Amino acid sequence: MKNKKLKLGILFSGGKDSCLALHIAKQEGHEIKCLLSIIPENFDSFMFHKPYLNLLEKQAENLDLELVVGKSKGIENKELEDLKKLIRCIKDKIDGIVVGGIASSYQGNRIKKICDELGLKFYAPLWDLKGEEIWDMLFKEKFKIVLTKIACEGIPKEFLGKVIDEKMLEDLKKLSEKYSFRIDFEGGEAESAVVFMPEFKKEIKIKYNVKSEGNYRHYISELKIK
Repeated sequence: MKNKKLKLGILFSGGKDSCLALHIAKQEGHEIKCLLSIIPENFDSFMFHKPYLNLLEKQAENLDLELVVGKSKGIENKELEDLKKLIRCIKDKIDGIVVGGIASSYQGNRIKKICDELGLKFYAPLWDLKGEEIWDMLFKEKFKIVLTKIACEGIPKEFLGKVIDEKMLEDLKKLSEKYSFRIDFEGGEAESAVVFMPEFKKEIKIKYNVKSEGNYRHYISELKIK
């Protein structure tokens, strides 16, 4: 993948992993043709992080890339057909698909199978990296990341919407050791959004409310761009 320059579509949630995967692909000289986003109706989709459409649109504007959006009811297995339909729409413009997956074989194997069926390359530049390696790369490249959803014990809801700095990350590491959640959130413990990365024209400022469902489930609602 590093030697041959490809035209790529990226499965894009706007979170830290898909944004970092995009950044790495561009650094390696590949051409990103478009951002592909599935908006599941189900907030707890098996396959997809549920993004905020207005934030996705602002991120795409900052990246100067086309955003291609598909919808899904978020039903297990049927989500795959929704994704395949979305990728099929642009498959003649690209050589492969970039994903930000780190360790989820559930997701990775299913997306790779779709790529194989459509004759596209599957590119997962973050695969098998440790959580601390991911965060080291994000800080080194000056990414600004906020948490948008918490779904586990141990992460304070006050962390939602705040840019994660080195102090907050150290707090998260200590909490992850105490409460046994993954610091990369690959197990669905939390979801994130990138408000700045090197490819953005400018930082995105947000306003939001926080909604809670029980003691350990909190998420940003009514997110607005300032």
